[in-house]
Amino acid sequence: MFDVSVFMRHNFARVWALASSKLTSLDIGYISSVMVTELLSPAVGPHQPSNNPRSSILPNLQKLCLRVDYITDTMVSTISKYLISLTHLDLRDSPIMEPRMAFDLTNNGLQQINAHGKLKHLCLIRSQEIAPTYFKRVNDLGILLMADKCSAMESIGLGGFCQVTDTGYKTLLHSCSKLYKLRVFHGTHLTDLVFHDITATSLSLTHVSLRWCNLLTNLFVARLVSNRDLCTLDLRNCRNLRDEALQAINALPKLKSLLLDGCDITDLGLSYLSKGVMNSLVSLSVRGCKRLTDRCFSSLFNGNSNRELRELDLSNLPNLSDAGVLYLAKTHIPISELRMRQCPLIGDTSVMALASMQINGNVWRGSSLRLLDLYNCGGITQLAFRWLKKPYFPRMRWLGITGFVNRDTMDTLARSRPYLHVATRGEELGTDQWDDLDNIYTQDYEDVDEFEEWLLGGENTSDDDDDDEDEMEDAVDMEDDLSE
Repeated sequence: MFDVSVFMRHNFARVWALASSKLTSLDIGYISSVMVTELLSPAVGPHQPSNNPRSSILPNLQKLCLRVDYITDTMVSTISKYLISLTHLDLRDSPIMEPRMAFDLTNNGLQQINAHGKLKHLCLIRSQEIAPTYFKRVNDLGILLMADKCSAMESIGLGGFCQVTDTGYKTLLHSCSKLYKLRVFHGTHLTDLVFHDITATSLSLTHVSLRWCNLLTNLFVARLVSNRDLCTLDLRNCRNLRDEALQAINALPKLKSLLLDGCDITDLGLSYLSKGVMNSLVSLSVRGCKRLTDRCFSSLFNGNSNRELRELDLSNLPNLSDAGVLYLAKTHIPISELRMRQCPLIGDTSVMALASMQINGNVWRGSSLRLLDLYNCGGITQLAFRWLKKPYFPRMRWLGITGFVNRDTMDTLARSRPYLHVATRGEELGTDQWDDLDNIYTQDYEDVDEFEEWLLGGENTSDDDDDDEDEMEDAVDMEDDLSE
């Protein structure tokens, strides 16, 4: 990704002029739409007439990803006209206020897309991250005009098109016969009717993401699962989806990723997945599904542990407790990313159980976890940090924790595990360049490290420490139970 913000405007123009004509892919983190228009418009040379400008400086560019202040008709028209080899266009904005006509996308701008007929992947997203703004000047007519030129499209992502109704979305599904990836965010008028006759199309969807589409119900899911090749299904914040939707989803034999954040599902609904989809799932998120309890673990795994599951998000579940995590630890599933932020009943016992969990017999304790997010979990205390030292969690690279922790504790942990990224401000965790260092903590476990010396030193001799020692003994017993 190229960062334009480090350059003054006139200096960046000089850098841009040096871009190789062989460049095929460009990703810019942030740039103004006016600057994009200026830089992509062919300049008129000193001895050339204005009606015969030089050709584009990026004649071979195939993939363009931009984060801009406003997505406008002028910018879209310039991109479509002068980037003659473009096959992948990803434009995203996040306005701080509703844009004026001159700084917005309209039906006319959509009509200019894919002027050269080579576009395969299109993404137009207006984020509500800063302010609740939408593409209010685009309606079904704009989608109809765009669909005429996009019959060969394979991937479409639309976000913030609040005036587009079922008519527009249905036109896309019936016009783009090669479409395999569909994403719609904040589809305020998107309903079940769009998918009513999806079986009449030749579509073979593999990736579907419909987020913040609150008019969708269980009926749409029953129609959608006719696409048996679905491998990614993102239904986050579709709040009218209930347990019956999971019954339908269970019929998808190739599903790898299922995201259900904020859906109105229960433990019973998750039990529908235990004998079907759970055998193939690699990633499952039920963040914010507030009706779930500890019983969701037995509902999911039910004696048939899914050895494929690697990512599990259980954040913001008010009824999830240490008992549920203990059950998860006993399944011995080699999860690599576990998120449990904002769970008030999760405490030190969960950390002990995960640290003591063994995978495939007597392998490194907690060895599979690379990411553990415990931010703002109500029961986490200083005791949990005893279990974050070596040799526990040898592959962990990301740790989310509440910022109340003693600064000396954090500093000592950082020195002990230099490749561990610790987040204390609630930021979402991800992967980084250290992820390939699997064997960084696979030796010298017999030595007492600096972190252990600080924790177990003779400075703290209060009754509280005696209580901690008792808890540690209980945790050792827990480890023995988990290994059985």
